[in-house]
Amino acid sequence: MSEVKVNKISPRSGTTVTLGDSGDTFTGSQTVANAALQGSGQITINGQAVALGGSITLTTETRPTVSGISPSAIENTQTAVVITGTNFVSVPLVTAINSTTGAQFTADEVSFTSSTSITAKFTISVDASYKLYVENPDGNAVQTGAILTVSDAPAWQTAAGTLGTFAGGSSISTITLTATNSTGMTVQSGALPGGITLNSGSGSSTLTGTESGASADTTFNFTIRATDAEGQTADRAFSLTFTFGANNSMSFN
Repeated sequence: MSEVKVNKISPRSGTTVTLGDSGDTFTGSQTVANAALQGSGQITINGQAVALGGSITLTTETRPTVSGISPSAIENTQTAVVITGTNFVSVPLVTAINSTTGAQFTADEVSFTSSTSITAKFTISVDASYKLYVENPDGNAVQTGAILTVSDAPAWQTAAGTLGTFAGGSSISTITLTATNSTGMTVQSGALPGGITLNSGSGSSTLTGTESGASADTTFNFTIRATDAEGQTADRAFSLTFTFGANNSMSFN
């Protein structure tokens, strides 16, 4: 194969220059200035026509973000969830997406507070963990990970009210307090009698001990709070009464 090297081919005016035959391949490189392209065609960028050799200013899209929600656990009844983040535009579409099945629950109502806060009211019938999808009116959207839990709160099985009447200074043996879904119980308000202890457990908790400290008939009122794994709570008010007979309240010589 022969090789011919030239620096420039300049045809005479009105003359056509033919290089090679049909099917030949030519390899080379040349830089074409923008000015040489002007008026020779156009391309489309993000839906806008741009002439070759021209320029365009692209508009940056702003997507919403989600940084947190409150509360993060709700029951099946309609509940308002405050969603915090950035770049919210009035009024976004908000959807809860089941993390396992993909089932979607559109918010019953969405209230726009500011670009950093919106409130969505959900009624979700299926207990599960959910992702949230937030879409602004312009189509920009964000989808979170699983940040919302739908779960039944603790439900008390032990009736409210008195847990019994005992002789002052006596043992109450064991009193069991039961609430479904409960993972623990605490004294929310009031106070247990001296010597009586709440032993927190999963599902059921117990009151045990021997009363001490009282010297006259006394009714102790207190509220026990049951809490589940998602932090949901249920309170119930109870009482314990201790009585003292004449022989217990004073002595005679």
